[in-house]
Amino acid sequence: MPPLHAVSPAAAAAPPRALSSAARVPQRSGCVPERPTILSSSTNFMSLRARPIAVLRHATIEEIEAEKSVIEDQARERMEKAIETVQNNFNTVRTGRANPAMLDRIEVEYYGTPVNLKSIAQINTPDATSLLIQPYDKSSLKLIEKTIVAANLGVTPSNDGEVIRVTVPPLTSDRRKELAKTVAKLAEESKVAIRNIRRDAIKAYDKLEKEKKLSEDNVKDLSADLQKVTDEYMKKIEAIQKQKEQELMKI
Repeated sequence: MPPLHAVSPAAAAAPPRALSSAARVPQRSGCVPERPTILSSSTNFMSLRARPIAVLRHATIEEIEAEKSVIEDQARERMEKAIETVQNNFNTVRTGRANPAMLDRIEVEYYGTPVNLKSIAQINTPDATSLLIQPYDKSSLKLIEKTIVAANLGVTPSNDGEVIRVTVPPLTSDRRKELAKTVAKLAEESKVAIRNIRRDAIKAYDKLEKEKKLSEDNVKDLSADLQKVTDEYMKKIEAIQKQKEQELMKI
């Protein structure tokens, strides 16, 4: 009996058996069988990694207070200057009594340069109804007199060659009403200035919100606080306006 692994001469000489149609592997003419695309481990890992999510950082209480302090302090400083300005303007509106502040806005063309009257002359109030102007340079007497007349303050200056005396006449009822309107106009101009300062501060807060330094809620809270400051200065203007109107109506 031949060994199990041996092939008989007849079997070796026989032609190869054809495979059945079911066992054949179909191939397309002229094509190489497609190989599956295999992703590397690193490629698979990168494709499965989650993208980073942006985290919104909220400002701390200390940071909010710091921003508020800077902007609100600047607003207060500007509002104080607005109050100072309207107070000075009110002082130039004359009442029934003589007051050197009546001449605060008088500028004299001195040697071709406009200068404040107080810088070239001494002003005193010898009594309740007159002002005494004594220039440091007597050659400027006529120029000062002419400037006061042109200012239309409702007073009559008189030049005696040494000093200028300004007599403050009593106010008529109609004149008091006119001056009260002037005071109201000056007060309204000051209020507009206060509102503009508030607007600038709000813009500063909005800018910080756009820069992601403050949230929308932060800006709302800070704006509410700023409105309280604005109301405070509005009341100050109304108070000094009322005081000036009382002075005008006092006989």
